[in-house]
Amino acid sequence: MLLSKGFEVEVYTGKPNGEIVGLSKEIVRDLNGFVREPDNRNVEYTTAPLCNYDRILCALLRPRKDLRQYLKSMGNYTIVPGSTLSLGNSKCFFRSDPQNHYHDYIEQTYHTKIVTASIHINIGISNMEKLIQAYRLIRLEAPLLLALSASSPFLDNQPSGYHSTRWQVFPQTPQDVPLFANHKNFVEWTEKQLVLGTMQNVRHLWCSVRPNGDNRPYSLNRLELRICDLVLNPIHLLAITAILEARVWQVLEDDTLDPLQRSNINHGDLETELLKITKHNEQAVSKDSLEAELYHWQDGRKIKAKDWLEELLPELFPVAKRNGFSCFLSPSYKILEQGNQAQQWLELYNKGMSIQEIISQSIKSTYQEEVDLEEKLCEQILVA
Repeated sequence: MLLSKGFEVEVYTGKPNGEIVGLSKEIVRDLNGFVREPDNRNVEYTTAPLCNYDRILCALLRPRKDLRQYLKSMGNYTIVPGSTLSLGNSKCFFRSDPQNHYHDYIEQTYHTKIVTASIHINIGISNMEKLIQAYRLIRLEAPLLLALSASSPFLDNQPSGYHSTRWQVFPQTPQDVPLFANHKNFVEWTEKQLVLGTMQNVRHLWCSVRPNGDNRPYSLNRLELRICDLVLNPIHLLAITAILEARVWQVLEDDTLDPLQRSNINHGDLETELLKITKHNEQAVSKDSLEAELYHWQDGRKIKAKDWLEELLPELFPVAKRNGFSCFLSPSYKILEQGNQAQQWLELYNKGMSIQEIISQSIKSTYQEEVDLEEKLCEQILVA
């Protein structure tokens, strides 16, 4: 059995040399399936909720193929990898829709801190109380998925000192988001934030993970992971997704797999301590990704992100195998062995490559990977 999975994919557009150029107004006008972000330099597409991983891979690739063809028709433009304005300019905001009053608020409040590119992964969960339970667990383990996905070590043509500059700068709104004891608690908290103005609307909940649905907070049907940097390699993205799905399956099958029940931390209020750990872990991973020193939510012990994942993966394989997607977990070991994109980019930088050379090389290799996968896998699936 498989859960449904849908993706929101934000990407930058620009030139083959890595210079980012805002084209979202034209893209949204001329291409179906793309929506604008407040800044004109990135654009978003979403995939329909699908269960089968092979079909998801093609659903991720086909809009990018259309986008690449469109960008080429406009001139010498392409998709630029990374989750921050690697080559600049983070000082200026380029409005995509000057008449949008919500965008007024976004620009005035956050400026270019929100001009990032990322992946949001939505996992379908029909039982709302189980969804809230899954939210609690994944909220505490979301830093592990950021560690695998980190792809933003540069900003304004300089190393930022962070593997995920995006998560370091992106505003967490509201500042304090509980673990939510149940669905009723989530509804009451959301209503209160809207009255206080800490949330401008029901979508204005920007944290690593959030309960999601078409009529939130009242009707929920999916869990949205928002912490990941942009992962353009679809095989790596599906590996991260498989970890998330396997963990959710464990929650669905075990009522006690809940940090509020399983944690042995005995310092004061448990929820407060767990949220402190979560905040520390997110910040640590944004800086050092897989090499970050974290605190485990179960007992508070120190553990490196990479080691935590190596402990977790063998536990997830039987769950994934039972539900028919274990092969999609395997590429996560390759990320652990070879490093995530941020680590690979920093290694090239430390060997003397310029940031522009690194981004330009990544543009070429990403394009070739997509072409190869489209030919090898998507055509077969289409025929089948």
